[in-house]
Amino acid sequence: MRLAKYLAHAGVASRRASEEIVAAGRVTVEGVKVTDPAFDVSDADLVCVDGSPLSGAEERVAYMLNKPVGVLSTASDTHGRTTVVGLIGVHRARMYPVGRLDAQTTGLILLTNDGELANRLTHPRFEVPKTYRARLGGGPVREPALQALQQGVELEDGPTAPALVRRVGPQELEITIREGRNRQVRRMCEHVGHPVLELHRTRFGPLRLGELAPGEHRPLTAAELGRLRAL
Repeated sequence: MRLAKYLAHAGVASRRASEEIVAAGRVTVEGVKVTDPAFDVSDADLVCVDGSPLSGAEERVAYMLNKPVGVLSTASDTHGRTTVVGLIGVHRARMYPVGRLDAQTTGLILLTNDGELANRLTHPRFEVPKTYRARLGGGPVREPALQALQQGVELEDGPTAPALVRRVGPQELEITIREGRNRQVRRMCEHVGHPVLELHRTRFGPLRLGELAPGEHRPLTAAELGRLRAL
């Protein structure tokens, strides 16, 4: 197994983050520093990260959480602020969030120790759809603004891909995107003159948030995991 994949399966980090950890020289195999993420290892090898040995692949688990406002989409915070990982309590597996939300955005976020799954859900190549409900300022959303969002708008980091957008109220939209840029929905709406007042993610790929209350979480079912891995 490739070393980066081994680290991801062991719950160290996502596949991409594991590649960076290896390249930074933080990993040894049988006492020898390895900087090639493609280096081949097996469960019989002694693999250490920052001097701490790994015990091999953990059981892969995944949770759905309804993130409340103000909670950070990180595994930990140096200032002691509440994080999504903290909300699901203490688990044996080392969890990290998939598909991050900014602090003021609420709704569906996934947490897992499965680095391969996390990579497939977040890599731009797979174009996993994410759906949001946005309550907007700037008055009623008119047809030109709606069409601009549907066709794609020009942001400072380049044009966005076309989005699925439908009006659910005079100042409320449902927006589905297949990209994952930082604060993308907020920036798109502001670009067309409608700053976001509230933003809530309702779907991630085939998963729906459903009736999960703010701050509550549940493990994904085997069927849900199967649908995610089939994307």
